[in-house]
Amino acid sequence: MDHLKETTIKKEKLFTGRIIDLYVEEVTLPNGKTSKREIIKHPGAVAVIALTDEGKIVMVRQYRKAMERALVEIPAGKLEKGEEPIATAKRELQEETGYTCESLTPLLSFYTSPGFADELVHLFIANGLHKDTQEHHLDEDEFVDLLEVSIEEAQGMIETQEIFDAKTAYAVQYLQLQALLRK
Repeated sequence: MDHLKETTIKKEKLFTGRIIDLYVEEVTLPNGKTSKREIIKHPGAVAVIALTDEGKIVMVRQYRKAMERALVEIPAGKLEKGEEPIATAKRELQEETGYTCESLTPLLSFYTSPGFADELVHLFIANGLHKDTQEHHLDEDEFVDLLEVSIEEAQGMIETQEIFDAKTAYAVQYLQLQALLRK
């Protein structure tokens, strides 16, 4: 695969944000020519498929400014510096939904938009949910509605674009595939 490698010649940081950093990199292409790449650096994130004992998926409805609308999503959040993904998953599940879990199993990790960003999402499945008796605390700029939906309802939400993000659509399809494999 070395014949596909792009080598960075020059790297310039254009923006440092609370969540992301933006770079422009000048690269040498495999054919010897040069080009520019705009790259977003992200600390990584987790997403949690949280299943109730009744088989419902715990989700949140949250306004997404980039889309200018509310979306229904599985609980998720960014990794804090030095934090292990499983710790982030437990924290985000509790903060966003008020649930804790008996088991939290890593499923897989995937890049969200490798054409311009290095964000790696670690997907977990949570079972044995318990409603936390303590008040859960969202980030001060975070507002969500809590939902519990069946796989069929979630599929309908994909079709109506209430669920319109890749991590949540992937999670629903994962659950559908697992159900088919059990038959």
